[in-house]
Parts: sequence; C-alpha cells; structure tokens
Amino acid sequence: MSILSVSEANFSFELDVVIIGAGACGLCAGLAAHEAGAEVLILERDASALGTTAMSTGLIPGAGTSAQRAASITDSAVQFAQDICAKTNNRTDEKMALALAQESANTIEWLSNTYGVPLTLVDTFLYPGHSIMRMHGTPNRSGAELMGSLSNAIEREGVSILTNATVTNLFADDSGRVHGVRFQRPDQSIEDVGCRAIILACCGFAGNPKMLSQYIPEIEGGEFFGHPGNKGDAVLWGDSLGAAVADMSAYQGHAGLAKGFGIPILWPCIVEGGIQVNQQGKRFSNEARGYSEQAVDVLSQEGSVAWTFYDEQRHNLMLEFDDYNEAINAGAVRHGDSLQDICIQTKLPLDKLTQTLSDITGLVDSDADDEFGRSFKGKQP
Repeated sequence: MSILSVSEANFSFELDVVIIGAGACGLCAGLAAHEAGAEVLILERDASALGTTAMSTGLIPGAGTSAQRAASITDSAVQFAQDICAKTNNRTDEKMALALAQESANTIEWLSNTYGVPLTLVDTFLYPGHSIMRMHGTPNRSGAELMGSLSNAIEREGVSILTNATVTNLFADDSGRVHGVRFQRPDQSIEDVGCRAIILACCGFAGNPKMLSQYIPEIEGGEFFGHPGNKGDAVLWGDSLGAAVADMSAYQGHAGLAKGFGIPILWPCIVEGGIQVNQQGKRFSNEARGYSEQAVDVLSQEGSVAWTFYDEQRHNLMLEFDDYNEAINAGAVRHGDSLQDICIQTKLPLDKLTQTLSDITGLVDSDADDEFGRSFKGKQP
C-alpha cells in the first residue's frame, strides 16, 4: 500500500471519480456523485459489498426528519451537534459536528425518497448520547439489510462497482494530487485506472494491530469485532501524501459483544434498565453511559468479561433487532426463572448477585442516582 509516481501508471481508462470501499459510505458517495453527473467506479476488495456496515445495526441519526415530525418529536441540528460534543467530552470539532448535523435530516430523506431505502424512526428506546429519539433504521434494524437496499439502488442507477478488486497503490504527481489507482484481482493480475477525483471510503484501522497499538493502546486487548479488511489504508495513504491526522485515539468499542459468539448484545437492554456484573456478581460502572465507554471497563474486570442482566420486558424490546435474534439462535442468550437458576448457569455467587439487584430495585422509585452516577428511576432491571 504505497504512493507511486503518476509516471509509472499505465491507465487502461480514466473517469471522473474512483471510490475505494463499497460499504455504506462508499455506496452513498457513489450515488451522490452519479446523481451530480459524474462517471463513477467503486472498487471493493471483497466478493460482495458488505463491509463493517453489514456487521452493524445500520442505524442512522437524523435531526428534524419527517419521521420525527410525524411522531411529534421536536429536534434540531443545533441540539444534535450539542449531543455529539457532549458525548465526546467536547473533544470533537464543533463546526464539523454542526455541519454533519445540519445535513443529517436531508440525508435520511434523500436515501428514503430518492433511492427507496426503507428507513423508519426507532422510537422504542433512547440511543446512548442522544437527548432525543433520532435514530432511523431499516425494518429489521440490520446493517446487512441497509447494505442490500443501497446495493439495489446502485444497480438500478447503473453505477459501476467492481468487487474482488483490492487497491494496492495510488498514483500521485509531485504536488500530491492523486491521478489514479492500481488494483489487484484474485488471480494476481493488476490494472491501473485514472481518475479526476478519489474518495477513500475504506473505513478505519481496527484490523491493523500495529496501528492499534500506536494510536489506541487502551483497547488493543479487546476482541476484534470488525471487518478484517480495515487495515488503515486511507490513513497510510494520506500520511504518505502529507495529510494531517486528528482524533486518532477515537474508536467504537462494544461492551455487549457476546464472548465466543462474535454477536453484539445491543444496548437497548441496558439503557432501559439492564445492568452488567463481573464474575463476583457486582456492578462496576455506569453502564448506561454507552457501550463504547463500557468496553474499557469490561476489559478491566477479571477475565475481561461481564454478564448482562435484563428482564423479559427488555428482552421483548430487543426482538426488533436481527442481531439479537441471531444471538438467541446461536445460544448466546441464557434465561432462567429465578436467580438461583441464573447463578447455576453463570457460576455467579448468589448472595452477591442478590444484593446487587436489591440495591438497584430500591432506586427504581427514587430520584437518587447509584454510586456510579446512574439513574434507575422508572426502569426496573
């Protein structure tokens, strides 16, 4: 993965825009560029367009959408941007956050109305970090479902996408301007394609242990749950071209990843009252802050594991997510009719777990927060 001089290129053809990566970012970029009249080619290293998006719930936040108005929810880009800044402890760029927030509703409507992506408002729970219900998702709240819809739109619009094409090099002149790419096919053959603009939509570097150790050492002990192709290519190319980097310590962790199953137990069960305990049957943090923050705390526990506890009401809430149903079918979710039954299955100490749940139950009808600063008012675990 390096930058080559444009003088070394042997372009078989040239076009307006080359997009590297066919996840949701790349496909949306392809639709937008095509809509603007550009001739576009999307290059994807895998055999199909899935990427990290397909491993997610595919939820998209939008502030001020028609779906929110239909639900009598008042929201604004300013409020959304404030939520972003608060969630990142004011470490993000305020202008960038506001710019993204201002385009969020337009993006939801554009995907829905122009390209038929079936997005509806998620109104069953408040997503971590958001002060207002503004997440939108496909019917089964599935990233794979979102990718399927976007791929259908790409096909309908006639946007060119080439799979099994791993970009190995960018071609640039002495000023750093990129003029094309080289990609390799599974049979090791290579091809050079010229372009007037390039979009790097190839995600992050979670699949690159060296970069992870360099930029995010606090999470390198966590289990990798991401696309194996996320090697940091965009960052490495940009660095080679002299581009600046920022926020390199930012990451998306998940404290609900079912150990041994590779399936995330999603966070609605937590924000609606569920808890996590360590192997001593004790809570150790404010789980409701968010699943990414909680991931570091889980790693600090014995065995780097925690048990997630919630009741049948929370279980029923989770059934709208494909990931959760997959977890059930895989045997990642256990259930019991009593604490004794649960403790037999989990090998947790009954006395400690009983005390933990008793402490929380006393807060359900109280305005008081627990020792970690979490409110359980009106939310039975």
